[in-house]
Amino acid sequence: MDTVTPKERSRIMAKVKGSGNKSTEQRLISLFKELGIKGWRRGYPLLGKPDFVFPKARLAVFVDGCFWHGCRDHCRLPSNNQDYWMSKIQRNVERDRLVSRKLAEKNWRVIRVWEHALKKGRHEKKLNEIKQAVDGISGDS
Repeated sequence: MDTVTPKERSRIMAKVKGSGNKSTEQRLISLFKELGIKGWRRGYPLLGKPDFVFPKARLAVFVDGCFWHGCRDHCRLPSNNQDYWMSKIQRNVERDRLVSRKLAEKNWRVIRVWEHALKKGRHEKKLNEIKQAVDGISGDS
């Protein structure tokens, strides 16, 4: 049972600043370098704050953590306050869909990579998709 009110919990949680999932983002950077994928930027001012943006290719790459983005296979809710967490994660999933749709409307391509795919070596398809999108713009094939 939570010892603070929902409003107070919200205030506390709002102060927690996310800095991304450094281990998965670092893994993706290593893979980009390994495959010669260039032209990416971090911290690029774009809707939804993508983890990586390839401005010339108009490509936004998001690394979605299994917990925060509701992975069907790996998201495990805490035993306490499950209603709160289910609602929070559902809002994240809905926001992800909205951001992807809004970026697509502005002619941005969006690729989402699951955290578990990077950790378990199941990233080849997504990396090929990124490489093709970037190479298609730069003319490097």
